[in-house]
Amino acid sequence: MISENLKSILSKLPERVTLVAVSKTKPNEAIMEAYDAGHRVFGENKVQDMLAKSEELPSDIQWHMIGHLQTNKVKFIAPFVSLIHGVDSLKLIKEIDKRAAQNNRIIDCLLQIHIAEEETKFGLSDTEAAQVLAYAKHLNNVRIKGLMGMATNTRDESIVRNEFAGLKELFLKFQSVSKDLQIISMGMSADYEIAINQGSTMVRVGSAIFGRRN
Repeated sequence: MISENLKSILSKLPERVTLVAVSKTKPNEAIMEAYDAGHRVFGENKVQDMLAKSEELPSDIQWHMIGHLQTNKVKFIAPFVSLIHGVDSLKLIKEIDKRAAQNNRIIDCLLQIHIAEEETKFGLSDTEAAQVLAYAKHLNNVRIKGLMGMATNTRDESIVRNEFAGLKELFLKFQSVSKDLQIISMGMSADYEIAINQGSTMVRVGSAIFGRRN
C-alpha cells in the first residue's frame, strides 16, 4: 500500500521536485516500507520523535525537520538533521549556527514565510525574512537554501494558488541577492499539485503516502 502510494505520487512529480515523505506519528514499520521501496527523505515535526527514529532506522535516511523548532531543542538534532524547513526567527538561526559549529557541520535551512491567512501558522514576513537572510550571510555553519510556506487550509484553490505564487515571487527576488537559494518547499497532500504548478521544488506529503493520521 505505502510503496504503491509512493510510486503513484513520484510518477506525478517533475524531476526538479523532491518528495519529503512526512512520517510524523507513523511507526518505524511504515517508514521502513517506504525505505524498502527506495525512499530516503523523511520529514518529522517533533524533535523527540526524529531523535528516536534516527537512532533506530537506517543511517542513510535524510531527516527533514518540518515542524516549528524551539531554540532549546536544536542541539538534539544538530548532529544529523539534513534540512530544517521552519526557520522563523533570528534567534533560531543563531542557535542553529552555534550548534552546527559544535558538531563541525554546516546545516542547510529554509526560511519559513507566513503566506497563509490563518494567524496560527508560524513564519516570517517578507521584511523579516530579508533581515534573516542578510544576517545569515555572516554565519559560517548555516546555509539558507530556500524558502518554505504553508498555504491557507481552504477548499478555495484560487487562494492557495495566489499564496504559492506570492512565495515564488519572493523566492525569485531573494535569489537575485543570494545564489545559494535553490529550494521552494511548498505543497502538502491536499495541495501539492497546485504548488508544483506554481514552481515548488519540494513537497511535503504524509497522508497521501501513509494513509490518514492515527
